[in-house]
Amino acid sequence: MIPKDTIDKIIDAARIEDVVGDFITLKKRGANFLGLCPFHGEKTPSFTVSPAKGIYKCFGCGKAGTSVNFIMDSQQLSYPEALRWLAKKYSIEIVEREISVEERAAQTEKESLYIVMQYAQRYFTDNMYNNDMGRSIGLGYFVERGFSQDIIKKFQLGYSSEDKYALSREAVKNSYKPEYLVKTGLSILSNQHVEGTPITEKDIFDRYQNRVMFPIHDVGGRVIGFGGRILGSDKKMAKYINSPQTDIYDKSKVLYGLWFAKKPFRKKIMYS
Repeated sequence: MIPKDTIDKIIDAARIEDVVGDFITLKKRGANFLGLCPFHGEKTPSFTVSPAKGIYKCFGCGKAGTSVNFIMDSQQLSYPEALRWLAKKYSIEIVEREISVEERAAQTEKESLYIVMQYAQRYFTDNMYNNDMGRSIGLGYFVERGFSQDIIKKFQLGYSSEDKYALSREAVKNSYKPEYLVKTGLSILSNQHVEGTPITEKDIFDRYQNRVMFPIHDVGGRVIGFGGRILGSDKKMAKYINSPQTDIYDKSKVLYGLWFAKKPFRKKIMYS
């Protein structure tokens, strides 16, 4: 648990215009700032940020709060997670008290999901560059469509093989839990699994097979999902498959490529 004096220090440091400005473009309007609300689609700015009061307010959808509330809503984080996010941004060290077993379990599980997704991204990318089929089919697909090597590497693109157990088997072999593979949507639970019993390697298979893989990142750069485009000609197979809704991936609040566009866009706005 985060001590109260540390929480106060984080809140004091987290200037509302600075925090919100990391996610949307703000324009000065008198004593306040104005921008397009990140919580609902709008063409006319109604999202107001007040540095003096330390709050934001959208007059379109009604969303309002402090810097901590903004991080909680925009990143789908709990209150402690939002505080840690802000502490990291402002280089504030947190020395936490011992938390309960239940609190630690929930915290650990969510972090585990991020770790599993990071592993999957590395696996798909490595599979594309260091596997004969990956190079000829996966990498060949991107090159044929004019993707430069810089873009392929920047967006961490990859390839999933035709083997429907490849990722699941390799992940378990590397000590990643089958239940987390299912919770991230990377693996699917087979009908053979008996409800109420532990999930094992034999109970799961890969969601993605013979597809080029597009990692989906959150605004902090963490991989939270994948989009996979099939390369075969089987009309019965869906052309595109995306990760399902999970504890770390909310489809309605994620825009593909935003992590890579955020900094250059802000810099352009700042100096234009």
